[in-house]
Amino acid sequence: MSAFTLAHLSDPHLPPMPAARLRDLAGKRALGYLNWIRNRHKYHRRDVLDAIVSDMQAQAPDHIAVTGDLVNIALEAEFEPSRRWLESIGPPDRVSVVPGNHDAYVRATSDRFARAWASYLADDQARDGAGAFPFLRRRGPLALISLSSAVPTAPLMATGQLGRAQLDALDRLLAGLSSEPAFRVLLIHHPLRSTAYTKRLTDSRLLLALLKQYGVELILHGHDHVHSTIWVEGPRGSIPAIGVPSASAIAHRHHPAAAYNLFSIQRNGVTWQVEQIVRGIDEGLRLKELRRVRLI
Repeated sequence: MSAFTLAHLSDPHLPPMPAARLRDLAGKRALGYLNWIRNRHKYHRRDVLDAIVSDMQAQAPDHIAVTGDLVNIALEAEFEPSRRWLESIGPPDRVSVVPGNHDAYVRATSDRFARAWASYLADDQARDGAGAFPFLRRRGPLALISLSSAVPTAPLMATGQLGRAQLDALDRLLAGLSSEPAFRVLLIHHPLRSTAYTKRLTDSRLLLALLKQYGVELILHGHDHVHSTIWVEGPRGSIPAIGVPSASAIAHRHHPAAAYNLFSIQRNGVTWQVEQIVRGIDEGLRLKELRRVRLI
């Protein structure tokens, strides 16, 4: 069997941000908009994002996973451009997306991403309609399990939460997959462990307990805008959980420049063989391979 290639990018924070009306900038959005005007617009650049996407498409991956934060402060005017950007990456059967905290930034538009990206959020069986989490997609040897940790939060907070209903549904889904020979990939925006109180997944302990019971082969996330690999406990060994920098960022402060991951996944007898290839931009904004790691 030939290798299946899964691409992973995250946190494009699509630039430029549309102009905001004064009435849109109450509460948390006012702080987010001010932060964008003062700082973030310098770091998140469309030419960088376009270069990352072009290079990724040149690698001809079999499927693409996008782990959230497509928009910035969830203005109504941000969602149509985010849908067009998803379409520019690939059709819904080739691209899976999960939302991030910026996609559900405020309560007024917290469900807007589900309508804008409906075809990219559809379960293969469409059990509860597009946008119901968790949802499952099967692509080649992969079972892609998508979660939403995106919830509106108070100003200065960027926490995520799955909630009891989603965790219960995930329990049933993982139990059903546990006896199958599929390569299970869990997609989520927030990392499963965080030292930042304001950015953590608040019910990560419950998610980690499910993973310890049932296991998956790979976890992909965004949110922290850094290269990250941690290992979490599964029923038969450790599971790699991989984070990636923002797909539109130049290097700034402690954040690295934009990058994305490619995972080459192949069955090797009764086990899996997985290689991670990290590609990103250098100081001259040129795309190159940054490293190659044998994960499994």
